[in-house]
Amino acid sequence: MAKPVEQLDRVIIRFAGDSGDGMQLTGGRFTSETAILGNDLSTFPDFPAEIRAPAGSLPGVSGFQVHFADHDILTPGDQPNVLVAMNPAALRTNVGDLPKGGTLIVDRDAFTDRNLTKAGYATNPLEDGSLADFQVHDVALTSMTLDALKDVDVTKREAERAKNMFALGLMSWLYNRPTEGTIEFLAKKFASKPAIAEANTKAFQAGYAFGETTESFAVSYEVKPAKLKPGVYRNVTGNQALALGLVAASVQSKLPLFLGAYPITPASGILEELARYKEFGVRTFQAEDEIAAVGAALGASFGGALGVSTSSGPGVVLKAETIGLAVTLELPLVILDIQRAGPSTGMPTKPEQADLLMVLYGRNAESPIPVVAAATPGGCFDAAIEAARIAIKYRTPVFCLSDAYLANGSEPWLIPDVASLPDISVDFATEPNADGAFMPYLRDEATLARPWAVPGTPGLEHRIGGLEKADVTGNVSYDPDNHDYMVRIRAQKVAGIAADIPELEVDHEDGARLLVLGWGGTAGPIGAAVRRVREQRIKVAAAHLHHLNPFPRNTGDVLRAYERVLIPEMNLGQLLRLVRAEFLVDAVGYNRVRGLPFRSAELAEAIVVMA
Repeated sequence: MAKPVEQLDRVIIRFAGDSGDGMQLTGGRFTSETAILGNDLSTFPDFPAEIRAPAGSLPGVSGFQVHFADHDILTPGDQPNVLVAMNPAALRTNVGDLPKGGTLIVDRDAFTDRNLTKAGYATNPLEDGSLADFQVHDVALTSMTLDALKDVDVTKREAERAKNMFALGLMSWLYNRPTEGTIEFLAKKFASKPAIAEANTKAFQAGYAFGETTESFAVSYEVKPAKLKPGVYRNVTGNQALALGLVAASVQSKLPLFLGAYPITPASGILEELARYKEFGVRTFQAEDEIAAVGAALGASFGGALGVSTSSGPGVVLKAETIGLAVTLELPLVILDIQRAGPSTGMPTKPEQADLLMVLYGRNAESPIPVVAAATPGGCFDAAIEAARIAIKYRTPVFCLSDAYLANGSEPWLIPDVASLPDISVDFATEPNADGAFMPYLRDEATLARPWAVPGTPGLEHRIGGLEKADVTGNVSYDPDNHDYMVRIRAQKVAGIAADIPELEVDHEDGARLLVLGWGGTAGPIGAAVRRVREQRIKVAAAHLHHLNPFPRNTGDVLRAYERVLIPEMNLGQLLRLVRAEFLVDAVGYNRVRGLPFRSAELAEAIVVMA
């Protein structure tokens, strides 16, 4: 007989196991099927920096959390309702996040004396009563997987590795996820290895069948589709959205896209994604180092292309000299900084937003650069286009900030109508000036941008380089008054962009005296925290900055309209310092640098204290 189905409005599941257990693949497949069903969702992959950490060790644990619901959600969730732990190390590192009464599914076969010792357990937690607060299902995942694959022509090791598919099948049954897409995915992924494809498919089906027949699970659960804005959606990560945004910027500007990049976590996915779009004229160049990567991108801009370079904090440091060169050349250049925990190598796979002051001031001399920050995985698409628009229109390098949380996390993204995208096409210089000569620093009166001339255009011969230029002519100049003027005009050009960006929007409640101001990847946790606080009938306002340099022109007015301002950041107070200095507002920071995104509950507590 079919088991009863219980309705839920939301679920948070965390898959956790050894870094070789395929947790990212398992979570990714569950997410894909969830997206097809139409739930709103948000994910948070969390994995070690090592390519292959020691098996069974605490540092080697890899996790994937997915939050899905029948309504609009903003974060991957603070705590999982369900924890799937593939070994003792995964249990030990994650069980502290599981609330009392939560569901715990473990692979009983992995709890051997050897694995327990590696994880630091003196006794077996499945037997010593330490898990009494949870609904524990100790399932023989490994042995049942081996039994299901006994007639498949694979080695024992290959069969064991399919246990993640058994777990996926079980969870797909438990939450009524479709199976067809995963079966098609496995057939395609392992098309060159039919036996491996068969093993994974049978393990997946065996896990699903186990859920149907076992007495351990009395009911299954259903989360109905969310009521989202009508349109065509796809599940997208931040890095995928950035890549698509750059392709769209190339099309809308009618410029060929050139990406110069050196592989670095968590930015490498953009290089890998853009390499798939050669049909759009995209050229990707994997350089020998960070300096070569940005140099090539700047050279592409000089040649009339949309030059882009991607990196993370340690790589951006190395690019600083060339970015300064782009400032004085006044050429378009987009630099994507996918922030991670530092300093130095730091924690390469963990999120942080501590590069703000570096991208603003991390170059020699007066070298102002516009800064745009993405707020959500899907919002990375718009951030990329906006960065390209500003770079092209104002002939300046532009930083676009994301972070590891946005880069690897995913959400449903409403694919925009191409007709709604801005026209950012370029008018290159084609003719000499009235006197028959070309003046490379004769500026547009409205934008203060200099003309962009493609090398080789007859009559537009000119010199550019790192030495200071004379106003209008572009000749090398050591004149002190000219230098003072050029420094100020470059700063004025960047400051003037404030008139060309949207004003800061405020989610205001009548009677609110506290403003919560955020930027970057804190948007989701802040939004969820504000919702929590308002449910307690506490009035609070919220605003989120997408432009960090220049600030929106009404920023000062917004800040001064509230008695108190709280600025949550995954750093030690970088935006806080800027706000206090520029607007003389006595803002207060809420700062955590743990290599993890904020939890909405902890932010809500901080808001309540301030309110």
